[in-house]
Amino acid sequence: MPDLDSSAPTHPTHPAHPSSWNPHHNFESDEVPELPPFYSPRPIPVSRAISELDLTSMNTSHSANPSNDTPATPTESPSDSEQESLLPGLVSPAFTPPSTPGIQTPSHPSAAQHVPKPIPVDSSVPSGGCGQKKPKLLKKLPEVNCVVRARIPTTIGGTEMFLHLYQNNEDNKEHLAIVFGNGIRSQSLNRPRDGETEMDRLIRGAYTGRLFPGRTTSRMPENSNEKGKGVAAPTVPQGEQIPEPAMVRIHSECYTGETVWSARCDCGEQLDEAARLMSLPGSGGGIIIYLRQEGRGIGLGEKLKAYNLQDLGSDTVEANLLLRHPADARSYGLATAMLEDLGQKEIRLLTNNPDKVRAVEGPNREIVVKGRVPMIPLAWRGKTGGIRSDEVGGYLKTKIEKMGHMLEMGS
Repeated sequence: MPDLDSSAPTHPTHPAHPSSWNPHHNFESDEVPELPPFYSPRPIPVSRAISELDLTSMNTSHSANPSNDTPATPTESPSDSEQESLLPGLVSPAFTPPSTPGIQTPSHPSAAQHVPKPIPVDSSVPSGGCGQKKPKLLKKLPEVNCVVRARIPTTIGGTEMFLHLYQNNEDNKEHLAIVFGNGIRSQSLNRPRDGETEMDRLIRGAYTGRLFPGRTTSRMPENSNEKGKGVAAPTVPQGEQIPEPAMVRIHSECYTGETVWSARCDCGEQLDEAARLMSLPGSGGGIIIYLRQEGRGIGLGEKLKAYNLQDLGSDTVEANLLLRHPADARSYGLATAMLEDLGQKEIRLLTNNPDKVRAVEGPNREIVVKGRVPMIPLAWRGKTGGIRSDEVGGYLKTKIEKMGHMLEMGS
């Protein structure tokens, strides 16, 4: 297992994403504007030479149904002073970054407490809601090692999370697990290491409960008021309902969408929404596996070239292929191994991607996806915030038509 190396690429600092911003669009009324005028109930046939995808086997019958969402309630017209404070249609880096993940996503207080019900899936049967394709899986999961964990207080309603940094034997990148909740712990982090002291364990985050000034042991002191907190998930008393599997989001790094205000994709919005859902009371917490595979695995430099090709008329899939890359070069073996290290056996997966449902389960179904929570864009649900642009509309349309994402575009 590689040691922490100062030469390894460091993770860029990502300020909060502006998916919760509500730019002023000069609408003539305060109603939510109509969505882009394209509707795609099923994939449009595209030749294999162009797409590298088995489009003939795609099945969108399990698409998420946005009509199941609670309709947005009308809001009052903003005052003149409020209208003046709204941002213009295009977000500029000159403006102050927005508030933190998902903080303005609910349209009314009751929506803030809504934990979506997952759609049951079963990858072991053809009709299990996971699409018809079988993505290529690694024969053996990578070895992962959580080298450090730290408590991160957030501005998401006072929620705290624990950031886990992982190394592995497949690449020299540092991948992350963002954990909401006290009952999820890393086995590799807690494992004793040769020659380490109790202070070493405290510094790398291998402790139970909470840190406090003067603490000297990684085990919870017998006389501490925090005894038992964060050690393991509580046992369920007889007769009570067993908690649902943890919510999980497998999220690939997107510097442009998470940091530089890009409206070409909805990656930042999905990251924010996942954090909001996992921080809701009654959600049971959850895990965001943050994989360092920018641009669907092609890297930031090639991704920017692909953007230029998109401006020349290609879509996101065609641009990757013209650069001699796969339409999607991502791998999810590391995510499976990290979830296994975090003690997960069954999960609720936040995704629209059927390939991801199968891929994250691993070669021997080390992780079982029991349900899929659709990630419906906020703008499509009449919510405040969300991204409204021609580019993101075209991006989502391509994901549905050429990549088989289980999502319906309304008109």
